[in-house]
Amino acid sequence: MADEMVLRAQRFVNQVYGSRIGMTVTEDGNTGWNTMYALTRALQYELGITTLSNTFGPTTLSTLQSKYPKLNASTVPSGDFCRIIQSALYCKGYDGGSIDGLYSDRVAAAVAGLKANMGVDGAFPGGSLEPKVFKGLLNMDAYVTVNGGSDTIRGIQQWMNGRYVNRQDFFVIPCDGHHSRDVAKSLLYAIQYELGMADGTANGVFGPATQTGLKSHTVTVGTTGTWALLFTAAMILNKRAVPFGNFTAEVQSGVQVFQSFARLPVSGNGDFQTWASLLVSYGDQTRAGEACDGVTKITPARAQALKNAGYKYIGRYLYNPSTTSLPEKEIQPGELDTIKQYGLRCFPIYQTFARSADYYSPDQGVTDCLNAAYKAEEHGFKYGSRIYFAVDYDAVDDEVTAFVLPYFAAIEARMARMGNPYRIGIYGPRNACSRVSAAGHAETSFVSDMSSGFSGNLGYTLPENWAFDQIVTKTVGSGDGAIEIDNNIASGRDTGQGDFDPAPAQKQDIGFSLAYWEGLAQEATGYMASIGRGEGTNNIYTRLQCLETVIQLDDVITATARRYRMRKALIQTSAFWEFCHYGSEDVIVDAGVGLYYSGILPDWAEGLPGVERAQDSSIGIGQIQGRIGILAWNNSIRSGLVDGTILDPADVRPSPDADRYTMWLRLLEDNAFNVRTVAHVHIWSADGKAGDVAETPVRRPALDYTDTEIYEVLRRYQGPAEPAFSDATLRMPLYAIFEKYNRVIRES
Repeated sequence: MADEMVLRAQRFVNQVYGSRIGMTVTEDGNTGWNTMYALTRALQYELGITTLSNTFGPTTLSTLQSKYPKLNASTVPSGDFCRIIQSALYCKGYDGGSIDGLYSDRVAAAVAGLKANMGVDGAFPGGSLEPKVFKGLLNMDAYVTVNGGSDTIRGIQQWMNGRYVNRQDFFVIPCDGHHSRDVAKSLLYAIQYELGMADGTANGVFGPATQTGLKSHTVTVGTTGTWALLFTAAMILNKRAVPFGNFTAEVQSGVQVFQSFARLPVSGNGDFQTWASLLVSYGDQTRAGEACDGVTKITPARAQALKNAGYKYIGRYLYNPSTTSLPEKEIQPGELDTIKQYGLRCFPIYQTFARSADYYSPDQGVTDCLNAAYKAEEHGFKYGSRIYFAVDYDAVDDEVTAFVLPYFAAIEARMARMGNPYRIGIYGPRNACSRVSAAGHAETSFVSDMSSGFSGNLGYTLPENWAFDQIVTKTVGSGDGAIEIDNNIASGRDTGQGDFDPAPAQKQDIGFSLAYWEGLAQEATGYMASIGRGEGTNNIYTRLQCLETVIQLDDVITATARRYRMRKALIQTSAFWEFCHYGSEDVIVDAGVGLYYSGILPDWAEGLPGVERAQDSSIGIGQIQGRIGILAWNNSIRSGLVDGTILDPADVRPSPDADRYTMWLRLLEDNAFNVRTVAHVHIWSADGKAGDVAETPVRRPALDYTDTEIYEVLRRYQGPAEPAFSDATLRMPLYAIFEKYNRVIRES
């Protein structure tokens, strides 16, 4: 909402300084960075600085300090100079008077109120405007609690401002009740000052001198004074619910909880390791980790060196798009067997480039999800393993919103569409990990905490779901066993995988290439036309529409076929054949099922003639009955092929909660689930069709299925009597067409 006085301030800076400072601002009555930049440039102009900048930097500050250490009614040099102050006050939400160039009592009162909100009124009493306060005035920081901020954190911010504002390199920090990188860095300055570091030596960096000093400042129950205040401040800024003040038994309890969470020795004392974990993302880099990751092959000698050093979990990459850079980045042949042999475990990481915001998009998420899933399966990671998708750069918060979250949402959606063969984790800075996880797109976080200066790490707490905390690069072992790794602390939330599936004896199918679409379409639809199937007046869809639908689900079909190590053509043939036969009489029966269980006709069935209540029908692309879907999935659940809930195929209560209807409705509404179910029907059929008309069990669908086995499973999909046998004979050439193109693609 526009503010009239802010609008007047914008008009003033444009009219008086627009031609002098090289910029104008939009006159909309809304405070923003451009208005603050213009006022900063106007101040620099008045100070006689010739090279103007948007930044209130050292030159501006030192010039202001030398010329006007206190601005007030007696010292303000001109009316326009005063109007800059008045305009800035309004932009900050304070009463700047009439923007009339007079440093009035109203202006002085506003400045005094500003300093009180900053917490510097003790250091700078009265209504004069000191240079560091002026610097804090000309930015977008808030000095009152905003956006649900914490009053306790605001108190900490005010305390630090008041205590340290007269130190050379300490500047007024926001007092908005929120932790931030500026607050985190200022806390380090405060600690360095209390350690006795001189101005110019204190630098806000967690360096050797700071670390040495903290090792002699352990705080415990009974500690009072400044060190207790600094420690409890660090705890609170890390979202630990302790009181700001003395080190009490309540603080000790909070410290124990934090130490347990961060996998530190649980002493309840504010020792060096605890200080380090509170102050900087990587904490004490001398900590021994149980996990590591790297871009180097794990050989037997390296595996032994890692094991000797106490490592249990090794992160390795599923894929490397480069053929020259980091030749051992991708998991190498035989490497996972070595990891298993030495009693180690592996967690997979997926990263191609992923080093800038423009990499991340929903389309890239889909591509990466498919490739990661295929690569994980290819390397032998069992279904249900967790893949860490990388955000390997300093993603600022706006980029997380605009790019990273949509990318991970696409990964989550595509993985679900494929039947969730793998679980999802995120590798990245703290903020990206926390936000992606809070949105439900990742289960656990692998945190890139080595990059302590990242905007996504500094000022953010360790994610609640952290699994691995990457803290330092080091070399382990010697000679043939020497290996450079990133040392990670493990929380125990993810223990990786210690056993791996063997590689298939034959190549598995991969995704369909649209370069073959015209050939496939001509052959598949032409064959169906030649046998007179699938395009009569009764059919709902053309043969081409049916084939297009099947190919649009290629990612699901490919993932499913690879998961159960069967040929895609088996799923494609049954789905395409059945969908081509979907007719108007099927729609009427389908409507009757909806009427039976819900008591009303579905919207899409309004006006259909002859609808009668029915307990079941063959539904969706694969034309699968609810009862058959239940039997097939129950068989796979009991066999350990999938996780899920056993349903009762006989539950046909006329209720929307009936198990039969639950399965039927999902088969109707979820095409991806329907084609996945085709594969489970084939498996159930091969296993003997438990719960239905029993058949002699045969070998489950496999990559090396013979023509006889293919025919038998295709026949069983349709039933134990004619026309299943004659139709299976007709399906065999269709299978050969699909397999012809699949084979060319997988072997190219």
